[in-house]
Amino acid sequence: MAAARSGERPSLFVAAAYKAGTALPLRGGFMAKIVFVLNGPNLNLLGTREPQTYGRATLKDVETLTRAAAASHQLKVEFRQSNHEGELVDWIQKARGRHDGIIINPAGFTTNSVAILDALLLTELPVIEVHLSNIHRREAFRVPSLVSHGARGVICGLGAVGYRLAIDAMAEILGAAKEA
Repeated sequence: MAAARSGERPSLFVAAAYKAGTALPLRGGFMAKIVFVLNGPNLNLLGTREPQTYGRATLKDVETLTRAAAASHQLKVEFRQSNHEGELVDWIQKARGRHDGIIINPAGFTTNSVAILDALLLTELPVIEVHLSNIHRREAFRVPSLVSHGARGVICGLGAVGYRLAIDAMAEILGAAKEA
Protein backbone atom coordinates (compact mmCIF):
# COMPACT_ATOMS: atom_id res chain seq x y z
CA MET A 1 0.00 0.00 0.00
CA ALA A 2 1.21 3.47 -0.70
CA ALA A 3 2.27 5.60 2.22
CA ALA A 4 0.23 8.66 3.06
CA ARG A 5 2.13 11.93 2.74
CA SER A 6 2.84 13.80 5.94
CA GLY A 7 -0.30 15.54 7.15
CA GLU A 8 -2.50 13.66 4.68
CA ARG A 9 -5.51 11.84 6.10
CA PRO A 10 -5.58 8.08 5.53
CA SER A 11 -8.01 6.74 2.97
CA LEU A 12 -11.39 5.45 4.10
CA PHE A 13 -10.15 1.92 3.34
CA VAL A 14 -7.12 2.38 5.59
CA ALA A 15 -9.21 3.97 8.33
CA ALA A 16 -11.77 1.15 8.15
CA ALA A 17 -9.03 -1.49 8.21
CA TYR A 18 -7.44 0.14 11.24
CA LYS A 19 -10.78 0.36 13.05
CA ALA A 20 -11.49 -3.30 12.25
CA GLY A 21 -8.10 -4.27 13.68
CA THR A 22 -6.75 -5.58 10.39
CA ALA A 23 -4.16 -2.88 9.81
CA LEU A 24 -1.76 -0.93 11.96
CA PRO A 25 -0.53 2.51 10.91
CA LEU A 26 3.15 3.13 11.42
CA ARG A 27 5.57 6.02 11.14
CA GLY A 28 5.44 7.59 7.71
CA GLY A 29 1.93 6.29 7.03
CA PHE A 30 2.92 2.72 6.13
CA MET A 31 0.68 -0.12 7.16
CA ALA A 32 2.13 -2.89 9.28
CA LYS A 33 2.08 -6.34 7.81
CA ILE A 34 0.14 -8.87 9.85
CA VAL A 35 1.53 -12.30 10.69
CA PHE A 36 -0.93 -14.97 11.79
CA VAL A 37 0.66 -17.24 14.41
CA LEU A 38 -1.32 -20.45 14.85
CA ASN A 39 -0.77 -23.15 17.43
CA GLY A 40 -2.25 -26.63 17.34
CA PRO A 41 -3.44 -29.15 19.90
CA ASN A 42 -2.07 -29.38 23.43
CA LEU A 43 0.06 -26.26 23.08
CA ASN A 44 -2.29 -24.59 25.57
CA LEU A 45 -0.58 -26.84 28.15
CA LEU A 46 2.95 -25.59 27.50
CA GLY A 47 5.01 -25.15 30.63
CA THR A 48 3.35 -28.09 32.37
CA ARG A 49 3.17 -30.73 29.61
CA GLU A 50 6.43 -32.68 29.27
CA PRO A 51 8.72 -29.78 30.16
CA GLN A 52 11.77 -31.98 29.46
CA THR A 53 10.64 -32.06 25.80
CA TYR A 54 8.83 -28.75 25.30
CA GLY A 55 10.45 -26.52 27.93
CA ARG A 56 8.97 -24.54 30.79
CA ALA A 57 7.74 -21.55 28.76
CA THR A 58 3.96 -21.23 28.72
CA LEU A 59 2.01 -20.38 25.58
CA LYS A 60 1.56 -16.87 27.03
CA ASP A 61 5.37 -16.63 27.31
CA VAL A 62 5.67 -17.72 23.67
CA GLU A 63 3.08 -15.12 22.66
CA THR A 64 4.94 -12.37 24.54
CA LEU A 65 8.25 -13.34 22.90
CA THR A 66 6.57 -13.49 19.48
CA ARG A 67 4.93 -10.08 19.85
CA ALA A 68 8.20 -8.49 20.97
CA ALA A 69 10.05 -9.97 17.98
CA ALA A 70 7.30 -8.78 15.62
CA ALA A 71 7.36 -5.27 17.08
CA SER A 72 11.09 -5.04 16.38
CA HIS A 73 10.23 -5.54 12.70
CA GLN A 74 7.17 -3.27 12.82
CA LEU A 75 4.92 -6.29 12.26
CA LYS A 76 1.57 -6.94 13.87
CA VAL A 77 0.75 -10.43 15.19
CA GLU A 78 -2.52 -12.26 15.55
CA PHE A 79 -1.83 -15.19 17.89
CA ARG A 80 -4.22 -18.13 18.36
CA GLN A 81 -4.34 -21.72 19.61
CA SER A 82 -6.88 -24.48 19.06
CA ASN A 83 -7.17 -28.16 19.84
CA HIS A 84 -9.57 -28.56 16.90
CA GLU A 85 -8.42 -29.20 13.34
CA GLY A 86 -11.52 -27.68 11.75
CA GLU A 87 -11.11 -24.44 13.68
CA LEU A 88 -7.48 -24.17 12.53
CA VAL A 89 -8.59 -24.79 8.93
CA ASP A 90 -11.28 -22.09 9.23
CA TRP A 91 -8.75 -19.58 10.58
CA ILE A 92 -6.24 -20.40 7.84
CA GLN A 93 -8.87 -19.98 5.12
CA LYS A 94 -9.88 -16.58 6.52
CA ALA A 95 -6.23 -15.46 6.53
CA ARG A 96 -6.26 -15.01 2.77
CA GLY A 97 -6.54 -11.30 2.10
CA ARG A 98 -6.35 -10.42 5.81
CA HIS A 99 -2.84 -11.48 6.73
CA ASP A 100 0.55 -11.27 5.07
CA GLY A 101 2.06 -14.53 6.33
CA ILE A 102 1.43 -17.50 8.59
CA ILE A 103 3.61 -19.07 11.24
CA ILE A 104 2.16 -22.38 12.38
CA ASN A 105 3.00 -24.97 14.98
CA PRO A 106 0.59 -27.69 13.87
CA ALA A 107 1.62 -29.90 16.82
CA GLY A 108 -0.28 -33.21 16.66
CA PHE A 109 -1.68 -32.35 13.21
CA THR A 110 1.80 -32.16 11.66
CA THR A 111 1.88 -35.67 10.26
CA ASN A 112 -1.73 -36.28 9.35
CA SER A 113 -3.66 -33.15 8.39
CA VAL A 114 -4.19 -32.91 4.67
CA ALA A 115 -6.92 -30.39 5.51
CA ILE A 116 -4.45 -27.99 7.16
CA LEU A 117 -1.97 -28.44 4.31
CA ASP A 118 -4.67 -27.74 1.71
CA ALA A 119 -5.84 -24.65 3.61
CA LEU A 120 -2.28 -23.32 3.82
CA LEU A 121 -1.75 -23.85 0.11
CA LEU A 122 -4.98 -22.10 -0.86
CA THR A 123 -4.02 -18.93 1.03
CA GLU A 124 -1.00 -18.44 -1.24
CA LEU A 125 0.71 -16.79 1.75
CA PRO A 126 4.25 -17.46 2.92
CA VAL A 127 4.19 -20.09 5.69
CA ILE A 128 6.80 -21.03 8.26
CA GLU A 129 6.33 -24.21 10.27
CA VAL A 130 7.64 -24.19 13.86
CA HIS A 131 8.12 -26.98 16.38
CA LEU A 132 9.43 -26.56 19.91
CA SER A 133 11.12 -29.95 19.94
CA ASN A 134 13.36 -31.46 17.30
CA ILE A 135 10.87 -33.78 15.64
CA HIS A 136 13.74 -35.53 13.82
CA ARG A 137 15.19 -36.76 17.13
CA ARG A 138 11.90 -38.14 18.38
CA GLU A 139 9.66 -41.05 17.46
CA ALA A 140 9.73 -41.90 13.76
CA PHE A 141 5.99 -41.21 13.37
CA ARG A 142 6.62 -37.50 14.16
CA VAL A 143 9.03 -36.94 11.28
CA PRO A 144 6.95 -36.91 8.10
CA SER A 145 5.30 -33.48 8.11
CA LEU A 146 2.46 -32.95 5.68
CA VAL A 147 2.41 -29.28 6.69
CA SER A 148 6.01 -28.88 5.47
CA HIS A 149 4.77 -29.29 1.90
CA GLY A 150 3.03 -25.93 2.29
CA ALA A 151 5.82 -24.18 4.20
CA ARG A 152 8.69 -22.06 2.95
CA GLY A 153 10.76 -23.19 5.88
CA VAL A 154 10.72 -25.24 9.06
CA ILE A 155 12.26 -24.36 12.42
CA CYS A 156 12.41 -27.10 15.02
CA GLY A 157 14.21 -28.07 18.18
CA LEU A 158 14.98 -24.59 19.53
CA GLY A 159 12.11 -24.25 21.97
CA ALA A 160 10.29 -20.93 22.24
CA VAL A 161 13.20 -19.18 20.52
CA GLY A 162 12.03 -20.87 17.31
CA TYR A 163 9.06 -18.49 17.23
CA ARG A 164 11.36 -15.46 17.37
CA LEU A 165 13.45 -16.92 14.56
CA ALA A 166 10.29 -17.57 12.56
CA ILE A 167 9.27 -13.91 12.99
CA ASP A 168 12.75 -12.82 11.86
CA ALA A 169 12.49 -15.06 8.80
CA MET A 170 8.95 -13.90 8.00
CA ALA A 171 10.04 -10.27 8.32
CA GLU A 172 12.77 -10.98 5.77
CA ILE A 173 10.29 -12.66 3.42
CA LEU A 174 7.83 -9.79 3.76
CA GLY A 175 10.48 -7.09 3.47
CA ALA A 176 9.56 -5.63 6.85
CA ALA A 177 11.67 -2.89 8.43
CA LYS A 178 13.96 -3.65 11.35
CA GLU A 179 14.17 -1.13 14.18
CA ALA A 180 17.68 -0.12 15.15
